[in-house]
Amino acid sequence: MTRLRKVEVEVKENPPTGGEKKQGRSYHHAHGRRKTATARVRIYADGKGEILVNEIPIEKYFPGEAAKVFYEKPLKITGTLGKVDATIKVLGSGKGGQLGAVVHGLSRTLLELNPQFRTILKKEGLLTRDPRAKERRKYGLAQKARKGKQHPKR
Repeated sequence: MTRLRKVEVEVKENPPTGGEKKQGRSYHHAHGRRKTATARVRIYADGKGEILVNEIPIEKYFPGEAAKVFYEKPLKITGTLGKVDATIKVLGSGKGGQLGAVVHGLSRTLLELNPQFRTILKKEGLLTRDPRAKERRKYGLAQKARKGKQHPKR
């Protein structure tokens, strides 16, 4: 026999959306995608340049100079490097796909912050989602998408 419990639910009138406030700070948010990775990005306009990915500093989550150049690009070309804080939640794929999703999400969120950044970001190709993904495996073939079984000559 199951027992029924009373559950009290608090209903909020307006849940936070883009440009809303959370914990006293206003933010803008957007999603970025690459392969099977999805990044949810929030940018706080009043910041010191702190970027957290899954609650880890971005320098530790994506180590290396090449990754640093890649994720700083949208912030550098818009002149917001060191002026905004960002929190990013990223899921799926591997580190490469996640890095691409983070860059796409940062670019889209900067566009939410200031629509005048559109021409700069579009010219660099940062607003376009990279459509490349792993090709599906076809039946009748070996282990990969296009690899067939070896055919004997005679």
